[in-house]
Amino acid sequence: MSGENSRRRVAHVMAGAAMGGAELFFERLCIAQAAAGDPVLPIIKRDGARAARLRATGLAPVELGFGHFAPLTRPRIARALARFAPRVVVSWMSRATSFTPRGDYVLLGRLGGFYNLAHFRHCDHLVGNTAGLVAWMRAQGWPASRTHYLPNFVSDYAGMGAAADGAGARPLLLGLGRLHTEKGFDILLRALPDLPGARLLLAGDGPERAALMRLAHALGIADRVTFAGWRQDVGALLAAADLLVCPSRCEPLGNVILEAWSAACPVVASAVEGPRELIREGENGLLAAPENPAALARAIATVLADPARARAMAASGRRHFLERFSAAAVLRQWRDFLETVER
Repeated sequence: MSGENSRRRVAHVMAGAAMGGAELFFERLCIAQAAAGDPVLPIIKRDGARAARLRATGLAPVELGFGHFAPLTRPRIARALARFAPRVVVSWMSRATSFTPRGDYVLLGRLGGFYNLAHFRHCDHLVGNTAGLVAWMRAQGWPASRTHYLPNFVSDYAGMGAAADGAGARPLLLGLGRLHTEKGFDILLRALPDLPGARLLLAGDGPERAALMRLAHALGIADRVTFAGWRQDVGALLAAADLLVCPSRCEPLGNVILEAWSAACPVVASAVEGPRELIREGENGLLAAPENPAALARAIATVLADPARARAMAASGRRHFLERFSAAAVLRQWRDFLETVER
């Protein structure tokens, strides 16, 4: 193994859900690092589908239990890390970090939200995927020398064919993500009565699915809303859509915005943490006041009423994606960081 590769020898520990922005980025990053020639060990919560996706690219994930009563997980992680001998270990989010012991490696706690930092106190460094998140870490007392901004990247969906779901009356609005109160899809449903003729496709699943379906019926818009469940053909959905809407109440980053930009799909988002950091108002998207269905409807209507402006915003988003959030741009930052970070 070359000295350069040994400095990027990295293990990633992930105990997250089957689907989610952080979990899918974890997979993309592991796969991209390995494809670039770096030795990578993924340690994951037992998940046959995730393990299969990682194995299909030549990785050899270690699957463990990360439940509340899993006394053997911590020593098993320690043994797996001792065998692999990484220079750096990245623990993703709170649960994985609480199970990951210190060792003869640099321990990075990777945060994608405003988590309880007590879970990360044994880490050597913290990594956040937005500048705002890193500023918050420092405000909590972590020094600048141990807190770092490394963005996410998403798949490049440019030029994909449209999903069959896109056939039918126009315009088509797209919502992507977990059906959870934080994602604000109820706000989007409440905006739809002010957007006559618009259809909405919600691709995702979660605990709010039944409540959202009841709300659509109560608002009299059920015939204009499709609950599509989790989908793997995100690029095809974005190609079919006239607009991606991110109505979140809380969104530290907003991977769906990056995905829409990659596909040159216009974006409207609520003006919460992540979208405010990403979107240059009127240039690569529009922002609407949070928790405000009327404001969200006005922003959506503004984009739909001006196709030329929509195309310009989509093109700007695509340029922003290529410059800052493409796989090549972000992987270069991660590799440079892993080479240089020390305990």
